[in-house]
Amino acid sequence: MAFTQSGREGIVVSAAQSGGTHTSRTMMLEDLSTVLDCVAPDAPQAEYKAAIVGHNCVGKGTLTGRQRTYRYLRELYALDPAALVFRALRDLWDVDLESRPLLALLSALARDPVLRATAPPVLHAPEGSPVDAAMLARAVQDCYPGSYGDAIAAKIGRNDASSWTQSGHLVGRTNKNRARAQATPAALAYALLIGHTEGLRGSELFESEWARRLDHPAASLRELAVRASQRGLIEYRHGGGVTEVGFKLLHRPFAAAEPSPG
Repeated sequence: MAFTQSGREGIVVSAAQSGGTHTSRTMMLEDLSTVLDCVAPDAPQAEYKAAIVGHNCVGKGTLTGRQRTYRYLRELYALDPAALVFRALRDLWDVDLESRPLLALLSALARDPVLRATAPPVLHAPEGSPVDAAMLARAVQDCYPGSYGDAIAAKIGRNDASSWTQSGHLVGRTNKNRARAQATPAALAYALLIGHTEGLRGSELFESEWARRLDHPAASLRELAVRASQRGLIEYRHGGGVTEVGFKLLHRPFAAAEPSPG
């Protein structure tokens, strides 16, 4: 079997244009978890659509609801083993349950600019301080002036606040406050991989916006990197002021499509 290095390698969607799933939905962690429980890790993309739309594994009441769920999950996570963003998430999904909220958040942040626009007000908020949907709505409007009226921005703010709550960065049902997310070796491996695809190397990976979204200082992230390396998720070496990070598992070559017979 032939192999290729591409695998639709780009992970991060450009923030140059507004738009994204969070104009309509949250990061849908529960639905994603249900789908990944129903579909085998090595399944092709078509099986994800069949599970959601055909077999209704997500338990939606209408065909339209199932189709929309598939569309939104595709936007956020690709659901395609030929896409690096999803293959790596799938590789790490079953490492431990605690990693799943941050794995989902990192993919959603990479693929949805309107969620990414709200990262600064969340991450800069002191632990325990209030963070409300109105703050996030303003962040979206500031990032994309003239793109969203107040009503749509307010809806985006609520959806974004829900996603940051699902990831563990916020707590509270109606009144939300800043909390510390639970970083894990698997979540760190995914964050480092995203930074790697953006051209970062060595110590830069631990100082990137992707690493900062794990909510822990660089020293703690390096401890997680040691544990991730011990588990075979990455290759990590640090000494003499030099940091090396490798991705033999997560960035392995993709199998090329087999040529058609005849």
